[in-house]
Amino acid sequence: MNSLSIRARAFRIPIEKPTSISTRVLSAREFVIVTVTRDDGPDIGVGYTYAGTSGGLIVKDFVNDILAGLLAVRDPDDIVGSWESMFQETLLIGRRGAALRAISAVDIALWDLAAKRAGLPLAVMLGGSVRAIPAYASGGYYRPDDGGWDAAVRREITLNRSQGFLDHKIKVGGLSIADDAQRVRAAIDAMEGEGRLALDANNAYRSAADACRAAESFEIAAGDTGLWWFEEPLSVEDLLGLVRVRERITTPVATGEIAQTRHEFRTLMESQAADILQPDAGVVGGITEYMRVVRAAETWGMQVAPHWHANMHVHLASASSNCLTVELFTLEKDIYNFERLLTEDSRLPTFGGIVTVPNRPGLGVTFDETALAAHEVVSAR
Repeated sequence: MNSLSIRARAFRIPIEKPTSISTRVLSAREFVIVTVTRDDGPDIGVGYTYAGTSGGLIVKDFVNDILAGLLAVRDPDDIVGSWESMFQETLLIGRRGAALRAISAVDIALWDLAAKRAGLPLAVMLGGSVRAIPAYASGGYYRPDDGGWDAAVRREITLNRSQGFLDHKIKVGGLSIADDAQRVRAAIDAMEGEGRLALDANNAYRSAADACRAAESFEIAAGDTGLWWFEEPLSVEDLLGLVRVRERITTPVATGEIAQTRHEFRTLMESQAADILQPDAGVVGGITEYMRVVRAAETWGMQVAPHWHANMHVHLASASSNCLTVELFTLEKDIYNFERLLTEDSRLPTFGGIVTVPNRPGLGVTFDETALAAHEVVSAR
């Protein structure tokens, strides 16, 4: 039987400006990249995950010390079986957090390798096509060096529109409700009657009552334009609180970016705790588990707006019928800085708020070896 060779590396990319969300200061992003090869061919599968503002070495070591040996003796064509084997192996170690991010990166690499061996873009391998997918401009982080909060939001929305984006998302929850409401009003004004605005609280509010007070204030600030969705008003574990928020406010509730496995998404769907689900293939358990979640959401008639990783999610969006949009950060914003590790020609092109599935085998990404060398983390800091 053919065998697999698996290797993980960790990378830390600094964020140049002081930046924060409602619950965290962001000084750097840590990513883990996994490569997978087979002994019967030259193709290299690549997968990756965001480990957080720290934790890259933990995820890397989990892949190298726990998962690599486990899969070395498995059938390399049996991706679903490999997923089940990895998940079972984590029974006593922990089936969430870093363990699931490690499984995610390996699973993504296995799918990338399979698509490359078939000579197909991943989207086509999964039953989709090379086509255009709607995208929105994400951002609106808190950056004190950018001047007044309202003026900073206006400038960013104006920049988004100059790049062809009509739909936008900004952060809330990091200031008082009144101050954030002014930022919402500034964003709506800068949109000049075109497009949609989503808000992301990153679990900022401590209770459903607090979240509802904030949402109602933001809805007033948005006026007749309204809000596209209100993201993560509460922790994804607070199902009852999310239900209460959803029942009370007009704006659709979105959540799921840190939910892991189809089992957590099942509780979200059964509890009717969200209108829009936001799985992240780098968090939920990889492509195998992401597609399980999406298929269940299709059955429930729910829309999906995946979190981050547009280079990957554009493929998965193409292979499903219920993807509302993908989240995109232009590189100059220095927020989602993963693309600094990619060669310029394999970064995801955008035009007019649309991203197109790359017409290259697999994920279609190529890593810049110079950038990898500059940002690799090889030992504890």
